[in-house]
Amino acid sequence: MHVEFGGTDISDKFELVKVKDPSQVEDGKVNIIGPDIKDLPESSSSPLGILIEVSGKQVEEDLEGVIERRIHHYCNYIEGFMHLNQRYDIWLRLSKKSFQKGFNSFNLLAKVLMRLYKSELPIIEKIQITFITDPEKVKGYKQEAMKTYENRDAKARGLKDEEVDSFYGCTLCQSFAPSHVCIITPQRYANCGAISWFDGRAASKVDPKGPIFNINIGEILDSLKGEFSGVNQVVKEKSLGEIERVYLYSAFEYPHTSCGCFEAIAFYIPEVDGMGIVHRDFKGPTINGLPFSTMADSTAGGRQVDGFHGISIEYMRSNKFLQADGGWKRIVWMPSAVKERVLNFVPPELVEKIPTEKDVHSIDELKDFLKSKNHPIINRWVKPVVEKVPELVAPKIVAETTPAPTPIPYAVGGGVKIVLKGAKISAKRVILKVTREGAH
Repeated sequence: MHVEFGGTDISDKFELVKVKDPSQVEDGKVNIIGPDIKDLPESSSSPLGILIEVSGKQVEEDLEGVIERRIHHYCNYIEGFMHLNQRYDIWLRLSKKSFQKGFNSFNLLAKVLMRLYKSELPIIEKIQITFITDPEKVKGYKQEAMKTYENRDAKARGLKDEEVDSFYGCTLCQSFAPSHVCIITPQRYANCGAISWFDGRAASKVDPKGPIFNINIGEILDSLKGEFSGVNQVVKEKSLGEIERVYLYSAFEYPHTSCGCFEAIAFYIPEVDGMGIVHRDFKGPTINGLPFSTMADSTAGGRQVDGFHGISIEYMRSNKFLQADGGWKRIVWMPSAVKERVLNFVPPELVEKIPTEKDVHSIDELKDFLKSKNHPIINRWVKPVVEKVPELVAPKIVAETTPAPTPIPYAVGGGVKIVLKGAKISAKRVILKVTREGAH
């Protein structure tokens, strides 16, 4: 890495597309506010804002989010240049090799973006780009960008999945996760948080053969879990058979796949049979002892992993949020920063019952907190079922086993039935031998 922009250690970063009147856009113009790439110290990390202003007779404000998301796609066409995430979460890196070959100015990045935008979206007639690296300026521009994001998200709220006959799919991130297909519905934003159902509709009309496309819902196979025949068909086709079924409203069995650009992760906490939430900017370990980066490895890559579910922050404001798993009644921990952002969408009776990193610091403390607040999750806690089994003693396990990733309490002893819920156990070989008293 020669230089880095944004990322987890930089709080002020953003990318934003605004549709303007043609008179306000000077085609081909590039502004750089603050140090250019060549002026930054080697191995440094810098704040960054990218403002792209476009105009055209067919370019409408509804397309801003669609055009904006392609920044990620186009930046990764450049050798030695990395772009991750979106909106206020961007992370870019430039390699030493590419810098030494002459990639030393934002002017070159602007030239790439302008050429790709006009070739793939010819409705864009004029485009100008501003790069901001001055820390104070980035902070000021970001505040305005956050207002724009919120206005877009609010516009998409209200429409229900049951009221439409089409969903939309997005494969923009398949260069990172080949089997990942994002399913966008009115009540389930894209994992990245940048594409709403309205954005999907606009994009599929403007670029029918592009990475965002229409999905016929087909038959409703399970309304609670969110399984649709049309979605399954498209996901199987676009993932080349890797993924065959998807539940849109659950983190278990066949959860929605994730690429790596998700805003947050919903993760299972077996000790309390609940779900935690952690977002990308959370520092340090979560309540289960794992940091965001470790859980992201289990979540990303287009895989379906029980209990690890990449989501957008906007999805947490939806009535379909983990609907099949219990919704908000299943959430037992989340960072205070996320809780504050979605506070108005958390059921009032649960607000004080969901702890943050300020309230608890271990699983034991979490259990005590949930009990003291009478969180609904405690109704799911079931004691092991004990049955008297005549003439039998505890089974002997003869073999080396690989324990589950997360410790799961269990009971052993004569006449005890072992019940493991939410467990994942792998073993090369397990031999169960039942012996009678006095026998081997």
